Amino acid sequence: MNEQQQSLWSFIQQQSDKLLQQTAAHIGLTFISLLLSIIIGIPLGIWISRKKQWSGTVLGIAGVLQTIPSIALLGFMIPLLGIGVKPAIVALMLYAFLPIIRNTFTGINQVNAAVTDAAKGMGMTSNQILFKVELPLAMPVILAGIRTATVINVGVATLAAYIAAGGLGEFIFGGIALNNTNMILAGAIPAALLAIFFDFLLARVQQLNIRNARISLIIFPIILIVLSSFYLLPATIKGKMLAGFTPEFMGRSDGYLGLKDKYKLNIRTVVISDAIMYKAAFENQLDVISGYSTDGRLKAYDLVVLNDDKTIFPPYYAAPIVRQDALIKYPELEPALNLLSGRIKDSVMTDLNYRVDHLKESPEKVAKEFLMRQNLYKKPRNGNKGIVRLGSKIFGEQYILLQMYSMLINGNTDLQVETKTGLGGTKICFDALNNNQIDMYPEYTGTGLLVILQPKNNIVQEIIGNKEKVYEYVQKEFINQYKIKWLKPIGFNNAYALMMRKKQADELHIRTISDLKMFIDNN
Repeated sequence: MNEQQQSLWSFIQQQSDKLLQQTAAHIGLTFISLLLSIIIGIPLGIWISRKKQWSGTVLGIAGVLQTIPSIALLGFMIPLLGIGVKPAIVALMLYAFLPIIRNTFTGINQVNAAVTDAAKGMGMTSNQILFKVELPLAMPVILAGIRTATVINVGVATLAAYIAAGGLGEFIFGGIALNNTNMILAGAIPAALLAIFFDFLLARVQQLNIRNARISLIIFPIILIVLSSFYLLPATIKGKMLAGFTPEFMGRSDGYLGLKDKYKLNIRTVVISDAIMYKAAFENQLDVISGYSTDGRLKAYDLVVLNDDKTIFPPYYAAPIVRQDALIKYPELEPALNLLSGRIKDSVMTDLNYRVDHLKESPEKVAKEFLMRQNLYKKPRNGNKGIVRLGSKIFGEQYILLQMYSMLINGNTDLQVETKTGLGGTKICFDALNNNQIDMYPEYTGTGLLVILQPKNNIVQEIIGNKEKVYEYVQKEFINQYKIKWLKPIGFNNAYALMMRKKQADELHIRTISDLKMFIDNN
């Protein structure tokens, strides 16, 4: 159903089972990590309250950990712990350390010295003073730190979806990739409500008097353990094989929805970022992934594409899409961009991607060398007629194409180029174009058809198997609806594909998606 025709409430009802499952997983991730942070952080806070010479070092390290960007911290965990829940829990635990350690240290230090001196005078041991005097009096401050850590973890846990750990981030990132506001809100609203709800509950606990606070010290850990167990509640499809799909692929009719509809494929799945799914397949952490047919990591990790024998993946021919007003304002722009038309075949694009994604060569170097081989490279004119703003999605192929177009414009026109790379998924890139934030970016005909235009199913079925018809349809509708023009296709077809390790596919005699379905059903 088209998003414009579907209300948020009807979307939530339609996705209620998955939403409950991911909410439970989100709560579980938040509180498993919080419980570990408390188990480690409170004793550390107590220790530095006794050994004050170490307080600066410990708090400094905890502070540095919290300044690391969350997505980067998750990335650092992957080489050590792989993908899935383990790196997510460790990363979230590290993020929660600072407020818990700092507030424990501060709370104990703020206990009136006269009170502790009186306790000593009564003959209490240091442990008795800690547990019967200092911790009860410091409890409101410690709980304030736990409140802060809880809110932080609820927010950061949305990023766990990038590394196959589940949670409400699956909806948020899927919605961004699919240009689906309802999907974004279905993940963002519950995440915000969870943060508000748990902050409210902890605030009430924080306000308890000392007598009730002692009771809460017994009840609170039990509640944490119960909430942590929520991660175990979501039911998963049992089976030997595990598939890792990107957020966008999970929600597309030419993705997992199509696999379930046309192939009746019922495989255990996790959501994962395309930045790490190829390596995860190579390292036997995943059996099947949703890849791209021209991705250089196919070659790098010895993966094989399964034949789409029932044709759910439409043609994905790449072409630049440009605002019509930019083409009218700068008529020399279209001929410069069309110089790349028909120049890049599938195998060539795969090789270019391999150099960037696996060999770690810069997109600028790879783009320049290709244009020079094609006799398309010219020195920049350094003109000042105007500025053209080029954008790209957040993967290597788009960076390469953007560099090529930038060089073609600089070498063949008197226009200057401003690049805005890494704009995320389809929604962010297209919205930037449609809202006059950029003038052009490379897009794919299948994405234009199914993600942006979202025509009725009968239209899709009529044209999906014919690359010329798909191109003609998106070209016509983009002009009519958005005043955006599709220029000539570049030449390669970067279609969606299911992939497996070549060795595993050969051993199991899996060549097609239907073969995969049969193997899963029989095992």
